[in-house]
Amino acid sequence: MNRLKEQYINEVAPALKEDLGLANAMQIPRIQKVILNIGLGEAMDNPKAMDSAVGDLMLITGQRPVITKARKSISNFKLREGRAIGAKVTLRGDKMWAFLDRLINIALPRVRDFRGISGNAFDGRGNYTLGLKEQLIFPEIEYDKIDKIRGMEITIVTTADDDSKAYALLEKFGMPFGKG
Repeated sequence: MNRLKEQYINEVAPALKEDLGLANAMQIPRIQKVILNIGLGEAMDNPKAMDSAVGDLMLITGQRPVITKARKSISNFKLREGRAIGAKVTLRGDKMWAFLDRLINIALPRVRDFRGISGNAFDGRGNYTLGLKEQLIFPEIEYDKIDKIRGMEITIVTTADDDSKAYALLEKFGMPFGKG
């Protein structure tokens, strides 16, 4: 069993049940899935950018990404409906726990001038979205083999019904929220 999942079962869940004053074990917030998304506006001009972004996501997650397509045409952006403009991966189960463990303990501390992540990126329904400026913070990515530095969004979807419970859940896992 993954180390982070064991920590959730043995430490986090009982502590949350007590802190939040929950009567039923099924009310305890838990992480459902993690979604990684890379938006590639440059893929319209450079088709090879999509291949390298898909390769980076595959290295980071160990799972093949889905290519996202434009839902409607926008003439100002020279965008046509059905054109490939991004890639995403949805992680559940053991891969999700392994990724979160690497994100919290290895990748985030590698960010330059790291002072913690924002505690204001919750969506009001208990989900947290973290924006990264570069994919180089993951140890799987080799600096010499990337063609361009790309950012990505990581969304952590929880069963919490409000942001305060989700914040408490992520804080118990050791998510490095900044002061302020």
